[in-house]
Amino acid sequence: MFLRLILITLLLSTTALGLALESSEGPLKFTDEQTKTLQEMIKNLERRHYAAKAYDDNLSMMHLERYIDTLDPRKLYFTIQDVKAFSRHGPLLDDQAKERTLQAAIEVYSIYYERRVARLSGFLDNMAAQIAQLDFNADDYLELDAENLTWADTEEALQVRWRLQFKNDVLNLKLAKKSDEEIVKTLSKRYGYQLKEAQRTTERDVFSVYANALASLYGPHTSYYSPRQSENFDIEMSLSLEGIGALLQLDEDYVKVSRIVPKGPADKHGQLKAADRIIGVAQGPEGEMVDVIGWRLSEVVDLIRGPKGTTVRLEIIPAKSFGSGETQVIEIVRNEVKLEEQAAQADVIEIQRDSRTYRIGVIDIPTFYMDFEAASRGDPNYRSTSRDVRRLLDELEAKHVDAVLIDLRNNGGGSLREANDLTGLFIDYGPTVQIKHSSGNIWRDGKRERGNYYSGPMGVIINRLSASASEIFAGAIQDYGRGLIIGNESFGKGTVQTFAALTEGQLKVTESKFYRISGDSTQHRGVTPDVVLPSLYDPEDIGESTMDFPLPWDQIRAVPRQTYGDYEALLPRLIASSQQRQLAEPHLVLLREQIELANRDREQTRLSLNFEERQKAREERNARWLAIENKRRALEGEEPLLTLEQDDDESAGETDEQEQRNAIDTEHDALLLESAQVITDALAFSQEPLLARPAVK
Repeated sequence: MFLRLILITLLLSTTALGLALESSEGPLKFTDEQTKTLQEMIKNLERRHYAAKAYDDNLSMMHLERYIDTLDPRKLYFTIQDVKAFSRHGPLLDDQAKERTLQAAIEVYSIYYERRVARLSGFLDNMAAQIAQLDFNADDYLELDAENLTWADTEEALQVRWRLQFKNDVLNLKLAKKSDEEIVKTLSKRYGYQLKEAQRTTERDVFSVYANALASLYGPHTSYYSPRQSENFDIEMSLSLEGIGALLQLDEDYVKVSRIVPKGPADKHGQLKAADRIIGVAQGPEGEMVDVIGWRLSEVVDLIRGPKGTTVRLEIIPAKSFGSGETQVIEIVRNEVKLEEQAAQADVIEIQRDSRTYRIGVIDIPTFYMDFEAASRGDPNYRSTSRDVRRLLDELEAKHVDAVLIDLRNNGGGSLREANDLTGLFIDYGPTVQIKHSSGNIWRDGKRERGNYYSGPMGVIINRLSASASEIFAGAIQDYGRGLIIGNESFGKGTVQTFAALTEGQLKVTESKFYRISGDSTQHRGVTPDVVLPSLYDPEDIGESTMDFPLPWDQIRAVPRQTYGDYEALLPRLIASSQQRQLAEPHLVLLREQIELANRDREQTRLSLNFEERQKAREERNARWLAIENKRRALEGEEPLLTLEQDDDESAGETDEQEQRNAIDTEHDALLLESAQVITDALAFSQEPLLARPAVK
């Protein structure tokens, strides 16, 4: 039950900076409760946060800059003159907080609100005529990377930027083969919704943005929750709610998928991926697609959420297509993420080498789970990661496997206790993790007593979405020299958060940091694999290091420990052998082609607003992706496609195949198969059996 509720929270959680940022009519004024809340928040940040930053003049200036950037990330509302005028408040925000006045927050917001309402109203007024005036033969461009934008010199320059943004909105719909009448209808609804939001937002919403602009300077996992958000959090922790199994966040005007919950509906469906952007939501197979660009995150979640067994259709811009703006519609059946579906499972891969067949056991762990409710009532058969893996190890040993692979790809973490207990299944005894509190106190957790453990050769597979508890386990296995780490650099989430109650709402604050027994933090850098495999996940788009103001990587004192085996001596040969296969194995070659094409798409920083140029680029891009897909189909003995749309149509009916994604794919998962080859290399190259033999270090 506890795990299910936690996953529901992940599905429905909203980012504090993701509120609509507009104000209702009338003068903006914060309440005494809100100004007191800010003072309480500052006290908690200064005294409890691991970063140990004082809210002084320097941080005040950063706070102002962050507040402005949060309101206007694409620099559409403020000119350079505005920003210079605001800067006089920079070193005074800490003083304003003490005096409970917050003039800067009010002044900046008032100008933002006035211009946003004016821009939206202007486009809504006679939109059809404005669309008719657009010239799609001109060589205009839209800058995609907000970091490349500078503040405009004049309000006229701001109007040009808005015009280009509007032109791109129209062009995207034209490329989607919408009629002029449909375009007017769609954009009128979109801009009308945004204007309505501007006019109904309260001072509480504005305060939340201002407070979070400060909180975010302490790290990406520190945030202020307004009373409404806190109430929603409590509801999500106590009710059974169904959805698609995806963690969502706001990225400017788009709702972006930050993580897919393993074994949830979206994961089983297989088409929705991390970093995809959701731009439309429809109910059932025939429901009208509702444009959600510019919506509040909470309201988009409400559309996606619904009764178990019902269908929701999502119009998305896939991460690989963001530069082109090309969309795709996918259909997902809502459901709960069930504990039994999240449970670890095992299978065996056979690798033929010369005259010998190696049997490699694989244990897939989607999350670090524990049925706390069953355990608390004394149920001797309660489910947990370590209990299930212990049973699976016994089964694999009964099948006489030569080695075991623990697959932690896409495992975003979970129970720290289970990460410790899982490590204990592979070592004699010893610490697993060090935890340093903001007070400076350090304590260790791990296996405290000697006990039975699996002593055979092992490896751990990780990728960019392996985070938190996954990184603790993988780091411990690496530090003990207990096994090989295979895959990609992990996420890098190495911090611990707690909640502090405030007069209005609550503060989530980072109080502690995880360190490996080697003394290295898992924060920011994550775990670096011994043998690297190709990945479609771009570390520039996903991971702790891509977030704003992440806590840095650092080190503390290492823990004296036993070490097991000697994989380091084998690494040069293992790496060389894997690289040779990666250049020859057809599925891995194809994966590299996909990565190269995806990287080419990501490198695009400007978007043409010329219809013919944009259409040509889209056709060329689709042709490249179609060629790759048909190469894959040829490898699998499938008929080639004529269009990518044909692939979407076929995928919509793959219900049986979606259910099979619960099982370990020992035939087509190229990265899993290569990992099995790597551990087989270790067995074949070693002069002695790779058994765990403790030696003090």
